[in-house]
Parts: sequence; structure tokens; C-alpha cells
Amino acid sequence: MNSQFLQQIGLSEGESKVYLALLTLGATKTGSLAKEAGVSSSKVYKILDRLEKKGLVGHVIKAKTKHFKAMEPRRVLDFLDNKEQELQEQKMIAKQFLPQLEQQQKQSQQKTEATLYEGFKAISNFFRNILDELKSGEEYFVMGAYYGVDAPGIRSFFYNFHAERAKKKIKVNMLANFETKGNLVETTKICSEIRYLPQYFVSNMSIVFYKRKAFIFFLTKDPRAFLLESDEVVQSFKTYFNTLWKIAKK
Repeated sequence: MNSQFLQQIGLSEGESKVYLALLTLGATKTGSLAKEAGVSSSKVYKILDRLEKKGLVGHVIKAKTKHFKAMEPRRVLDFLDNKEQELQEQKMIAKQFLPQLEQQQKQSQQKTEATLYEGFKAISNFFRNILDELKSGEEYFVMGAYYGVDAPGIRSFFYNFHAERAKKKIKVNMLANFETKGNLVETTKICSEIRYLPQYFVSNMSIVFYKRKAFIFFLTKDPRAFLLESDEVVQSFKTYFNTLWKIAKK
């Protein structure tokens, strides 16, 4: 059997090989086990110790020598149940300390900070932060909205994002590029106010800002983004936004 399945549920490559070898051999000593599993003799004891702690391996003493044996395969489900319980406990601990971590971050953010990001994953994570950081009735602003190279997954991401945003009643005030008129994903239009910039203002740069965050990104072939955290920067963008809002068309 391929050990990849066991690795997918949380065992290391060595643990997976040793456990499968024990299922094949039954109760056995470490020498034959290491050979069957294809791991070094120096590592097999450490691996067995970890597997015993996970409840997947046991041992007996025969003729004053330890023989190891795989526990019943159904114990794999117990292992997963224990992992799930540990994860829930860790989440509870994280929730308890989260306010302290956020306060520590808030103190460090009083000064202007700038961070460079690469890849659409980083850009999508910023938008997910909008959903986490803004409450119902709050709003954010967008200048130069467009889909860039329109790579696979971009439109579907924004469709789902705006659906969730609208569900939370977070408003977006958007100055979209002229070329996107009639081409924005449908969910963008919910709980939003959208105007379109004149064609001579079209740019491949998008700016999103709210609170003290201003996020500048380019949906090019290799997406790049720049995050500024500053009250002054956001206020400057807001002034610029208000000026363009007056000349933009619905």
C-alpha cells in the first residue's frame, strides 16, 4: 500500500513506512522492521516511540527482547479524533490570547509601515482581512477596479468575496475603470456604490483603502502588491478619491 494516505492524515514519511511494515510483518524486532520499512536502524526506535505515543503501535517482551506490533487499523480513526480534539483546544487557547496579540500589533502599527507582497494569494488574503476587520455598516474604498490579466480564478474569487461582503453588509465605494463597465461580477453591485472613471484615467493599478490601511496592487501576470499602514496616507487617498468621484460617471 502507498504510504501517501497516512502522510496526508498527519504521519511523517518514516512513520507511515514503519506502520505499514508492521501491518505486513506482525509482531517483530527492530532489525527486520527497519529492513522491511526501508528506514535506518538508528531512526527506527525514535519512529516507533512516536507511533506508540500516537496510539498506533504497541510492544511486547519476548525472550527479553522488545517486539513491536501495529495496533488495529481502526486506531487510525482514534488518532484523527485526538488530533481534532487537540486542534479545538489549541483554537481555544489562541482565542484567549488573540486580544493580547492584536493589542501588541496595534501598538507597533502607530508608525507608518510598508510591506511588499507577491502573488494573487497575498492579494486575496488582504481582501479576506476586509471581511474580518470591518463590521456591518462600515465601508471601504476602491480606485481603479479591474481584473487585470483576467487569469483563471480571479473573477470567481471576487464573485465569492463580494457575495460574502454583501452578506455582512459591508459597503464598497468603487471607482472602476471605464473598460469594466458591464463586466464587473454581479455580486459587486450589492451593497455598493459604483462610478466609472473616464477612459483617460484607466490604469492597471488598483488602490483599496479603509481605516489606516492602503493597499496598492497590480493584477499583472506576476501580481504585486504594496501595503501602507498610515492614517495620513489613507486620508490623502480619501481626498484624491473624493475629487475623482465628482467627475466619475454612474
